[in-house]
Amino acid sequence: MAALLKRYFTICFVLLAIIAHAQPGKPKELIKPKDSIKSKVITQENFLYILAADKQYLQKSDSNQLVSYAGHVKVRQGKTLFYADSAIINPVLNTLESFGNVHINDADSVHIYSQYLRYMGIEKKALLTKKVRLTDKKSTLTTENLTYDVNLKLGTYLYGGKVVNKKTTLTSTEGNYYGDTKDIYFYKNVLLVQPDGTIKTDSLQYNTTTEVSTFISPTVIKDKKGLTIKTREGFYDIKKKIANLYKRSIIEDSTFSITADEIAIDSLNGLSEFRGNAVYRSKDKEQGFDMIANNIKTNNKRSTILATQIPLLIIKQGIDSVFITADTLFSGRVIDLLKTKKVPNVRPVPVDTSNKKLVLKDTIKVATAKPSLKKGVSKTAVDSVKIKLDPPVDSTLKYFEAYKNVKIFSDSLQAVGDSLFFSGQDSVFRLFDNPILWAQENQISGDTIYLFLKNKKPERLYVFENALSISKVDSSNYFNQVRGNSINALFDSTGQVHFLTAKGSAENIYYAQDEQNRFVGVNKNSCDLIEINFTDGKPKRVKFINNLEGGLLPMRGKTNHDELKLKSFNWQDKLRPKSKFDILIGN
Repeated sequence: MAALLKRYFTICFVLLAIIAHAQPGKPKELIKPKDSIKSKVITQENFLYILAADKQYLQKSDSNQLVSYAGHVKVRQGKTLFYADSAIINPVLNTLESFGNVHINDADSVHIYSQYLRYMGIEKKALLTKKVRLTDKKSTLTTENLTYDVNLKLGTYLYGGKVVNKKTTLTSTEGNYYGDTKDIYFYKNVLLVQPDGTIKTDSLQYNTTTEVSTFISPTVIKDKKGLTIKTREGFYDIKKKIANLYKRSIIEDSTFSITADEIAIDSLNGLSEFRGNAVYRSKDKEQGFDMIANNIKTNNKRSTILATQIPLLIIKQGIDSVFITADTLFSGRVIDLLKTKKVPNVRPVPVDTSNKKLVLKDTIKVATAKPSLKKGVSKTAVDSVKIKLDPPVDSTLKYFEAYKNVKIFSDSLQAVGDSLFFSGQDSVFRLFDNPILWAQENQISGDTIYLFLKNKKPERLYVFENALSISKVDSSNYFNQVRGNSINALFDSTGQVHFLTAKGSAENIYYAQDEQNRFVGVNKNSCDLIEINFTDGKPKRVKFINNLEGGLLPMRGKTNHDELKLKSFNWQDKLRPKSKFDILIGN
């Protein structure tokens, strides 16, 4: 009888324990942990409450009493709800093991789904496997294995995962999801894919709310149009299509590349800024150029480039490239410039008889008034252009502008001036506001200078108003001089002047020498037109046309060589750039 009563009371105690655990309200007494788990304390906050189940069973495993539930199982711990087809609860260890259609609702902010769950109620840590899916109403994470910390709202996968947020998909080998901040950290073989392009890296932070990606390791970004960005640090805002890149990033496609310490990009507006040792390189073999500056701004929609803070432009011409510096450098497309300004072609263009198109005249012959870079060419030049049918303009052709303290260096030519305009349409350098140009031994100056290139080499030049050519005679202090209202000059294949004409109130001072280079006298003459032929850069034949006055002066006697200076004479050899490094001095 005593044994029977003892067994009866034992059964009643177990049943009461089951009923107390199944009660959704506050239990009268918490289950005390065994000695083996004394460090783990079950509190009201972490206690697992069974809220619903179709069936329940009592199981005994080793020394533990387990409770099994089946059918529409619902368990609560604080603000976290657990759902499953079936579950086993260990009331002593406060653990939950769930099977089939598992669903964790963490404060209605994070939802996790899987086919299996093991949950440690005291630590509030979950291990989920098989078709795991985590969503925060902004994005969805899928993986096969996920650990989730309810306290930290931290989800971690180590064997591959994928996150989908609207049109953005991210995959990686490892990842950490933070539910509070909506940040996801991706590690190893990270790939971000969106309609506009892809991002590949080994470490990436992505926020599902802001859709901002932060790079913290070497990263490669590619868009659908072939643009590639390489960086080691920065961020990209997918919503706003803006990016900031650091640590010497590079952007390139089939037409250009640009590198800088810092890069800011606004893709929607097509604007970019490059700060700190910025280097722009064009890959166009016909119109190739480099631009270097501490600050470069580009407009992709208009194909413009603005360079400031010690800018340098390099126009590639084979071995003899042209180096240009100024306070400000600017480049754009000729076709866009023609929409806002009249920029006449200053080269004679042959008539296309096949389609009977009329073409521009050689306006250089009548453009004697000084053009202005800021206000367009002179009215004289514009009015002289008779256009009925404009010739087509290549949309790829570039033009360049330089403002203030312009310096130019090439092996064959050097120049300084206030401002410059160069068009790829006619390959003409236009120098304004009292420019000076040096060609071998010749210094040429005037109000405006046009320098023509052919096959990327100097072909000819025109000087408008107050035109003056000076060359020093050997090592003496004597100077050959030619002056006129305008000067035209032709260059040979070596870049030396081989023919020069001075027109309009032309004047000449020429020191004649014999075959032994001994001075025989000084020619001082004036006329309407002077023509000079050069050999090896030195005058060999001079021709005077119409209204000649003057003659040969002796080298000694009454001849004062210091007074043999034509109007506007100013020998400025100290301003001449002697190397490509000289043009950077003072800028």
